[in-house]
Amino acid sequence: MMIALLLTLAVVVSLPWWLPGRVVALRARLFSRINGDEGIPVPGDLVGVERFREIYSHPAAGGRSRGAALSDLFWYWLSPGPEMHQEHLEAGERYDAVARVTRDLLAVPRGEAEELTRRCAVRTLGDAGGFVRLRDLMMPLWAEFSYELVFAEPCPRAARDLIIGNANDVVTSLKCTGLRHMERRHRLTRYLTARLSRVRLPLPPDLTPREQAFYLQGAFFNTAVVQMSEAMAHLLMVLAQHPGVQERARTGDSRYLDQVIAETLRLYPLFGIAHRITTGAIPLDEDAAIPAGSVLCFNYPEFHRAGFADPGRFDPDRFHRPVKELNHIPFGVAANRPCPAWRLAPIAMRVAAQEVLRRYRLDSSASHTRSLPNRGPCLLTPLGAARRSPRAALAYMRVRDRWEDVWRSLVQLVLGTYMVWDARRQRLCGRHFDP
Repeated sequence: MMIALLLTLAVVVSLPWWLPGRVVALRARLFSRINGDEGIPVPGDLVGVERFREIYSHPAAGGRSRGAALSDLFWYWLSPGPEMHQEHLEAGERYDAVARVTRDLLAVPRGEAEELTRRCAVRTLGDAGGFVRLRDLMMPLWAEFSYELVFAEPCPRAARDLIIGNANDVVTSLKCTGLRHMERRHRLTRYLTARLSRVRLPLPPDLTPREQAFYLQGAFFNTAVVQMSEAMAHLLMVLAQHPGVQERARTGDSRYLDQVIAETLRLYPLFGIAHRITTGAIPLDEDAAIPAGSVLCFNYPEFHRAGFADPGRFDPDRFHRPVKELNHIPFGVAANRPCPAWRLAPIAMRVAAQEVLRRYRLDSSASHTRSLPNRGPCLLTPLGAARRSPRAALAYMRVRDRWEDVWRSLVQLVLGTYMVWDARRQRLCGRHFDP
């Protein structure tokens, strides 16, 4: 009896060290069975790392949603309005019109972008301190930033709450740590529809008001807020877990901080898999080709690890070399729908990081993975406060994070499986394109 009790206790105590990894593997198998095996992995057996950019840039690798069962899942997570999300529109006049507006709204001079970031940081960082989740800390900043980009006026608190509620619901469902709450998202749609006349630049006139609201919601208040909050959470986590890098970034020039940002986006790319549907055949050699209608799954993490010595190690000094010589495409490739914020995002991230470092010392012992389901636990200590050893707090954070990961992985298994099944059942993308 005592032996059985001790064995049970040992299994329970060891759960954080083995169960989450097993659950992640089980989730991957279940997702594969539900979603099927339609995708061609790149890099993979058919296309190696050395041809990643070439295939990604090929004119025939330009299909975005139509014809891929995987699109049903992304449309489900991005609802409402995925049919108007710039990233999911097929090439054509409608895509060209919304992409043009996005470029114009993002074409902010460097000085204005830096000042806008500082203003938003001052308003939203406030008197933060102690234990925080970095993604949650950053989301108000980027909600206000995006609002001012679109409306050219300070973001009211009620609007900020709507934007955060929408963005947080989207990213939580994407991480499979919570189900969708569509009313939270619809509230923002209604708000944007009522304010279309206040947008600082003309919106595509061929879109209905509802479509215009969906476009703004998807591009600026889903993707922009979520991706910038995630990017900053990753950046601040690496600074928190590398004290020497943090101190050098705080006291050094902005060039070094740019290297830190680049290495962060190499090691923790915001895109996991980017899928594209081929609109024509792509020749591989004299005898083989990728046929039209194929789903190419471009694996950013694997590409970013290729060609680097000890690729899992965080090392900003890798970026002493010109970026074009490295396997590094954090914002995609110019020939195939690059992130429209490829110029603006690094500028804003640098200023936001400088504002945080000017105020706080960061420490974290939590796990740091690309998907960041724990939202980036971190200890913030105001720089002017008396310095006390964070050892005990970090030990507690490490244990707490491990145990949270047990519950979180089980939640992701159950909710993720349900949402993948529900997305396939609803076929939002497939039904949209059905004749």
